[in-house]
Amino acid sequence: MNPFTEKGIPIEKQFQPWSELNQVPYDKGFIHPYTRTRIILMNGIEVEGIYFSHNFARSVADIDLKRQLAATRRIEQQQQKLVNWFPPGNESTLEVTIGYEQVAVDLTAYMARTEPDPKVKAALDFALLEDFDHLYRYSNLMELTEGKTADRTVKELTEIMPGRPTIAEHRHPMDSIRTPVDRASADPLTLVHILTIVAGEQQTMNFYMNVGNRPESMLGRGLYLEIAQIEEQHVSHYESLLDPNMSWFEKLVLHEYNECYMYWSCLNSEIDDRVKQVWQHNLEQEIEHLRISAELMKKFERRDPAELYPASFPQPTIFESSKDYIREILRSQIDLTEKETEYAPTSRLPENYRYFQFQKMANNGGNIAPSQQVIEDTIKHFGRDYRLETEGPHPVQRLRARETAAV
Repeated sequence: MNPFTEKGIPIEKQFQPWSELNQVPYDKGFIHPYTRTRIILMNGIEVEGIYFSHNFARSVADIDLKRQLAATRRIEQQQQKLVNWFPPGNESTLEVTIGYEQVAVDLTAYMARTEPDPKVKAALDFALLEDFDHLYRYSNLMELTEGKTADRTVKELTEIMPGRPTIAEHRHPMDSIRTPVDRASADPLTLVHILTIVAGEQQTMNFYMNVGNRPESMLGRGLYLEIAQIEEQHVSHYESLLDPNMSWFEKLVLHEYNECYMYWSCLNSEIDDRVKQVWQHNLEQEIEHLRISAELMKKFERRDPAELYPASFPQPTIFESSKDYIREILRSQIDLTEKETEYAPTSRLPENYRYFQFQKMANNGGNIAPSQQVIEDTIKHFGRDYRLETEGPHPVQRLRARETAAV
């Protein structure tokens, strides 16, 4: 599919009354886990598009351009409501959180497996092990505080066990910055991978920023607070891969191209007919948004963006189980941290490196972190932590014990 040659829905026919956007929610007991993850991800994709459009509009003086951005942005607000109104009100915050972390784990793993740029693949692999650990911590909190087990949400598609321990993830923010790709030479799949993971991690960061104060227990509030700090690191980590030399119009086209690509990807793998109709509807709208952004680029920069992209989409980005891949990354990269723009085992850092000072500050001189406390409390209550190890014991020997909170 070449989105630059497809015909979408004319913009003037895209506006809808609120009554058409008030989506009947899915049944949480029957929804497929990957339908849920697609909904969570596409909500994040739309939120990123809306944020970008607002920032673009604040940076230009041309009133006609502002009006055009406002028109497409209003449609993207509608799309965001169509997508984000699928989750039902009877899903607890923690159940939704498990869905968010399943997105982070299986989306990141799939993109890492298919990423052509070694530098971007390394960035995906690195953060993968941290989101994998977050899934484990939140799953234990849910069993401890709500008496629910996360397998009811992930359905054994995603294993649940320790990753790189959250307590070890707190790093100085200066080490969260990677070197950017070059838009001119980057594979189109690399560009959409970066923008997609930025949108996904940003939405997770925003979600935790807003719901992290909802738990009644101090342990729950502390866990969200601690992990939300890491999500900020992840957004900085991934967004620094974007080429800063891209113009506003290049970025606009990339956003619209990525929205077309991701709705097309969802359409290719969706099994829920009602949700599939929304992916088709939004794709047809986004094709028109891409056309408009292309015309704006031609008008203001005298460039045709269709010349910057291949004649057809890259392979679709899908959700699928990646258990073997994740286990291999656990075996080989569990002890890595960030050092400047590279990665290194913590054992090889200079003794006075800022990682250790930041660790001491973040963990408050040795007080137990919520991410460790939730495991200790779960072990104390149940005699073991909560795990979903479908492929055998943990691949890292020191993380196999279930009666102690390993670091």
